[in-house]
Amino acid sequence: MKLQSRLKGTGVALVTPFRKDFSIDFPSLDKLINHVTENGADYFVILGTTAESVTLNKEEKNAILNFVIESNVKKLPIIAGFGGNNTNEIMNSIKHYNFSGIDGILSVTPYYNKPNQRGLYSHYKAIAETSPVPVILYNVPGRTSVNMTAETVLQLANDFKNIIAVKEASGNFEQIMTISKNRPDDFLVISGDDLITLPLISCGVDGVISVAANAFPALFTNLVNLALKGKFKEAWEIQQKLIEIINSLFVEGNPAGVKAALKVLGICQEYLRLPLVPVSKNTYNKLAKQIEDLK
Repeated sequence: MKLQSRLKGTGVALVTPFRKDFSIDFPSLDKLINHVTENGADYFVILGTTAESVTLNKEEKNAILNFVIESNVKKLPIIAGFGGNNTNEIMNSIKHYNFSGIDGILSVTPYYNKPNQRGLYSHYKAIAETSPVPVILYNVPGRTSVNMTAETVLQLANDFKNIIAVKEASGNFEQIMTISKNRPDDFLVISGDDLITLPLISCGVDGVISVAANAFPALFTNLVNLALKGKFKEAWEIQQKLIEIINSLFVEGNPAGVKAALKVLGICQEYLRLPLVPVSKNTYNKLAKQIEDLK
């Protein structure tokens, strides 16, 4: 089965649980992996934004990769984050990593540098030509301060067979619909925004890489699966239950909100590495009540 077929649905952007001393909490990570696996997730995305990857060193990243591979009892696809704003450094990391057990990479558009569209194309060209596994583009202008246009995405999708998808988190419906309409066969368009995944699926999007599904995998995967089957009325009934809680997850930033939810659920603690900090007491209490109301 092609990887693209296995990535239609719900991917979970796994958090990295920490202990009080900010070391990696592997028992809690194991608990999280089991939680999302048993509740219907289709694949894992590790070492992305939600994993606080920019605060992890090389040894910690490798340890997390190896741990998730070993804990992946159902052999769900694993997508690993290999991104940044130094193209040569990303290429070097790819060249020196053993991709056994990793099905593909997710690579965010370069941040801070603010490259133009030619620069973005050249950046991903270099990554595609280096990577031994398929590449998923990640466009999130709210974090990177640069938007990768539909034209650039489509050019990359047509020019490189191992660029198989884009995670789109621009929130720009026109842009996302343009990509969806004009993409090549087997190229996936994946939502990067939990709150608008349902309407995006109605526009041809193939699923989501979700933050909320760390905490609520059963509800979120059910919503996505129903929408992909065209059962939008039933999916909307689930969406209505999740609207307010999804807003609460992001009101003080990601992954602070979802880690608070995971603490309420007894899966991991809400420790974050600086410069990120836990949510306020008010937000935590609000999330706790919303989670209780979901039961």
